[in-house]
Amino acid sequence: MQYILTDIEGTSTSVAFVYEVLFPYFKENVADYFQKNYPHPDLEAPVAAVRATVLEERGETIDTAGVVEQLIAWTVADRKHTALKSVQGLVWAAAYQQGAIKGHVYPDVPPALEAWKKAGYQLGVYSSGSVAAQQLLFGFSEFGDLKPYFSHYFDTLVGPKREAASYHNILAALNLPASAVLFLSDVEAELDAAEEAGMHTIQLVRPGTTASAKHTLAADFTEIDLKKYTL
Repeated sequence: MQYILTDIEGTSTSVAFVYEVLFPYFKENVADYFQKNYPHPDLEAPVAAVRATVLEERGETIDTAGVVEQLIAWTVADRKHTALKSVQGLVWAAAYQQGAIKGHVYPDVPPALEAWKKAGYQLGVYSSGSVAAQQLLFGFSEFGDLKPYFSHYFDTLVGPKREAASYHNILAALNLPASAVLFLSDVEAELDAAEEAGMHTIQLVRPGTTASAKHTLAADFTEIDLKKYTL
């Protein structure tokens, strides 16, 4: 085993941080962000994608205000739309850089990342949040900049997290066999998909998580024993 791939929400980071801090901040500030920054090259592609989805699903053409309303509605519904994730990343970037938000990371995570990195393991992230949002959370975390620990970041551009094909895509990008990768997540369906792709799996059973009967369990990163995966 050479590579540790980790989920974020519910695994390295509290679910409450996403739903009680990040999402509310986005809903309250996205309109103001558009007012100050649109049009902007970074917003062109996601705005076009939102309009295309609404046209396809509802047969409607929407203006910029309609795009903002749709982004808020998708945030409330927690829709995993790539355009939404991109805009969320932009809004949160401004918040992190202004010091309005710091990324929550469980205290057991940074020491484990450091130990694993020193032991020679490569580390990566796979989350439904955009790569930009992932890097912001770890870059502006409560424990400082954790980005140097990670060599790769993956989001839903490689595919949905509950489909085995997505994990095959990650393996192709890493140029590693499945047996060399350990995937950490709190969600059983994601672990099922990773296991179907041939990866090792561990479920993080944080507060509020329902333990799986099919995967190795760990209450936090300190309980993860990598010796059993050593070839």
